[in-house]
Amino acid sequence: MMVNKATEDKLVLGIPKGSLQDSTLDLFRRAGYNITISSRSYFPTIDDDTISCVMFRAQEMSRYVEEGIVDLGLTGYDWICENNSDVVEICELVYSKATSKPACWVLAVPEESPIYKVEDLNGGSVSTELMNVTKKYFADKGVKVNVEFSWGATEVKARLLDGIVDVTETGSSIKANKLRIIDTLLTSTPRLIANKKTMEVDWKRKKIEDIAMLLKGAIEAKGKVGLKMNAPKNRLNEISAVLPSEKSPTVSQLADKDWVAVEVIVDEITDRNLIPQLKRLGATGILTYPLNTIIH
Repeated sequence: MMVNKATEDKLVLGIPKGSLQDSTLDLFRRAGYNITISSRSYFPTIDDDTISCVMFRAQEMSRYVEEGIVDLGLTGYDWICENNSDVVEICELVYSKATSKPACWVLAVPEESPIYKVEDLNGGSVSTELMNVTKKYFADKGVKVNVEFSWGATEVKARLLDGIVDVTETGSSIKANKLRIIDTLLTSTPRLIANKKTMEVDWKRKKIEDIAMLLKGAIEAKGKVGLKMNAPKNRLNEISAVLPSEKSPTVSQLADKDWVAVEVIVDEITDRNLIPQLKRLGATGILTYPLNTIIH
């Protein structure tokens, strides 16, 4: 039974504590929200009087959103599946502590193991934190496996049991522990999720939509910069030809009729090659500046 405990005058936002914490705070900062966490406090402050914050582990977040303890929260798709939570998925937010790649929950065994396919694990044991998803995976395969809960250091248990189901983003930990991947159970990215009853409250729904728009804009802007320059009008076509842009660069007439100002958004990594080209084509006053959000 859903018990909505969130307040009527505040949008209660759940911040994931743990591996996603720092990247989440950075994402909100780039979206225009300053969230401050005091030491040992589970109630961060935010510079928006209509929002209050509380911190939970990502593993628990979807349950608290479903129950209405918080209105809105960020967690991984994996934990929504693990908890079988009935929530409203507002949007996918591809950001993480390490890379922009999805996290993958993989079935892995030691390199020296005689196990090469899922069926070889029949009658064996695996360790994982993702209990429900793992049990369903083996049940769907028709393979009888004892699934044990792991409290951490799951890689070590691959040699104590028959295998593990663990999460990886880069695969470095799997390689470092000399493990071999048998199969991928689930790919997961962070999701912004909301309580169903919260979405029926007009001002909260609009606030959530605004937050989602700004967060997606912050992700879109990551790795991009604004590029501005002055350019001789008679070389504008040549300069425009080397500039990447969503549509076309913004061009403004300067006081000197023979010169224009040109502005465009580029990938940060490309500007080091682009700027010398622009200089050789006659551009001057070239500058780049960081972007917080890009709203389409």
